[in-house]
Amino acid sequence: MNNTTRVLLAASIVLALGACTKKVKEENTAPVTTGPATTAPVSDGRYTPADLDTDSCLRQRTVYFDFDQDTLRPEFQAVMACHAKYLNDRSESRVTLEGNADERGTREYNLGLGERRGNAVSGALQGAGGSAGQITVVSYGEERPTCNDTAESCWQQNRRVEIVYTAK
Repeated sequence: MNNTTRVLLAASIVLALGACTKKVKEENTAPVTTGPATTAPVSDGRYTPADLDTDSCLRQRTVYFDFDQDTLRPEFQAVMACHAKYLNDRSESRVTLEGNADERGTREYNLGLGERRGNAVSGALQGAGGSAGQITVVSYGEERPTCNDTAESCWQQNRRVEIVYTAK
């Protein structure tokens, strides 16, 4: 290797390493005061039991399913994330997932479908950070309908998993 090649190689290495350095942006760390100090506690971003009744996401405690399906619909992913965060923030909390089905199908089939739906919600909660030790799944099949009419609009209401907090 001749000297010119070595110089070019060394220069390209220096340039490459220089391009990889992080540029650190200096932040103004001086406290900003806008008035008298308040004594209100600063929220650390963790959920509290009161949030179960006040937070719009946590108030959604019913997950609906399509006919004969046990896969979670995409529109419920955000709800799963909220409840998983609550479980993660509050390790003493416990939740029961109550799986339900509409009246169509045999009793045994609907009990199994309700359990699979409950397990789908459990899996989504765990996938978003909830702990399996905080979650219990039960299936009521078709035994606890919220609507008793014989129509699709009613059956849609019965194909669900209800999220019930047993310890907050």
